[in-house]
Amino acid sequence: MKKSFLITLITFCSIYSFGQSKNAITFQAEIANRNGDVIYIKDGKNKTIKEMKINDKGFFKDTFEVEKEDFYMFFDGTEYTRLFLKNGYDLKLKMDAKQFDESIVYTGKGATENNYLAQDIIKEGLITPEKLVALSEADFKKMIDEKKLTEETFLDKSSLDKTFIEIQKRNISTNIKGLQRYYTESKAVQKLNNAVALTFNYVNHKGGATKLEELKGKYVYIDVWATWCGPCRGEIPFLQKIEEKYHGKNIEFVSISIDVQKDFEKWKKFVSDKQLGGIQLFADKDWNSDFVKSLNITGIPRFILIDPNGKIVNADAERPSSPKLGELFDRLLN
Repeated sequence: MKKSFLITLITFCSIYSFGQSKNAITFQAEIANRNGDVIYIKDGKNKTIKEMKINDKGFFKDTFEVEKEDFYMFFDGTEYTRLFLKNGYDLKLKMDAKQFDESIVYTGKGATENNYLAQDIIKEGLITPEKLVALSEADFKKMIDEKKLTEETFLDKSSLDKTFIEIQKRNISTNIKGLQRYYTESKAVQKLNNAVALTFNYVNHKGGATKLEELKGKYVYIDVWATWCGPCRGEIPFLQKIEEKYHGKNIEFVSISIDVQKDFEKWKKFVSDKQLGGIQLFADKDWNSDFVKSLNITGIPRFILIDPNGKIVNADAERPSSPKLGELFDRLLN
């Protein structure tokens, strides 16, 4: 399934006054193995509406109001979970942050809706990308049709809050559309495996340009990224460790930036400042570069593994942060 936050004085004063209302939400928790000292409640726009400090025993209790009954996010500085909040609720949470999703249990007023959400997150986690892409088109359609019918039927027969049911049904539809889009795109990418990779000839940070053909005879692990991409930057430390571990082996590490042309100097400075290794290249037409389009890249970071003959081993390879990548390289390179 990690950020900095700011709360203005006006917001603080508003929340403080809400806390004195008889209609306020009371929220308390016992959290074992907590990840931090503060819990943040965030709205759908990722805005923090409440901060609650946890004491040394992992306990907090606070009161506040929300502008509307809706879904919110509970963030402990490391992990998220969804909440349904409604003024007048009296929620008690017990959990172990080391088993974050699996350990969540609510009691009190509002517990039924929030326990539903906690269990829903666990169920969603069972639909892994690997399992999804392994399905035939017929089996995939059957799965999502059954999923939608089962979830909506349960909600219709339940005694859950009416607003909760309405919002959750919208979320189910959004989730189904997301799964359909992911499945379609993943199947298209999967068909690229074993095909000869389209060449490129991109500007090299060290000067000149580099063609894919120049790297034949070695495995090529490509990172398609951009300086503005947070998840891309998050993979950099892992990529550096992988590069160091397999230095001298029959593999080249290539990073292709799809920053727009006007950010060329920004890219050059970023690569220098961060002392990025491997072969650092700048794509000619960002997202519209022929190599990028040939791989159906619609989101980054994206990693591609090409074999010594120029064929695509995996058009959507494991990320550097995945232990599976090291296991694959050990099989291929040792």
